[in-house]
Amino acid sequence: MNKITQHAYECNRPIVGVMCDRLLIEDHDSHTVKHSYLRALVLIAGVYPVLIPAMLTEEDNSYLNAFDGLLFPGGASNVDPLRYGEHTALPMLSDHARDHVALNLLPTAAARGIPVLAICRGFQEMNVSLGGTLNADIYAAGRQEYHRENPKEDLVSRYRYKHDVELTEAVILHRLTGKTHVRVNSLHNQGVNRIADRLTIEAVAPDGLVEAASVKGHPFAVGIQWHPEAVLDDGISTALFKAFGDACHDYQAIRRQKRLGNQAS
Repeated sequence: MNKITQHAYECNRPIVGVMCDRLLIEDHDSHTVKHSYLRALVLIAGVYPVLIPAMLTEEDNSYLNAFDGLLFPGGASNVDPLRYGEHTALPMLSDHARDHVALNLLPTAAARGIPVLAICRGFQEMNVSLGGTLNADIYAAGRQEYHRENPKEDLVSRYRYKHDVELTEAVILHRLTGKTHVRVNSLHNQGVNRIADRLTIEAVAPDGLVEAASVKGHPFAVGIQWHPEAVLDDGISTALFKAFGDACHDYQAIRRQKRLGNQAS
């Protein structure tokens, strides 16, 4: 491919890989991502999303070279408790295909410095992939009911703000907002038990549950337990997706400089 053709195929927007769920929809084996995540990436972060199917079985992550960032969204399923050493008889929806791909990708992305935004299930995947553990049922572990999702509510009511979190000073979310407390809309049954050593706690709920963390020494690898993609007109949700987009643009620029340097040599 000559330089003119190569330039024509380059995307000015950063390319962000988005982890898919693998679920049965009317008996069809499907790979899915909610529109709300893609909308936030395109309209707020200013990036171009590309879906990562939950079916990649090889350990070679060379396809990560195509991405300037990664989004690990929430999902209907839970991380398999066996992945963090817990045995439970609790009934839960599992997605073993996503577990395999996501838990393989996250440590590699962290090691390479690829920008990461991990939301809800994605945050739980981040913690487990880096050596932390979860509670399969946070309510049995003594957490408060304000984390619980009510599927009988309409979507607007379901994703309303439910509780505050306290932000850790001098880390990413505190720097983005300039606040020590923000109100969030977390909806989950699993949650952090032991935080991974490689993560810095970013936010804690009033009942002590860790609701956000970032990878130590990484420019931007943030996991949050709540759902900013559902409420894009508040300060922290907009700031979070914009910051993720900025990190992806920076990573894209670094990759292009390296490529140009390699071509020149």
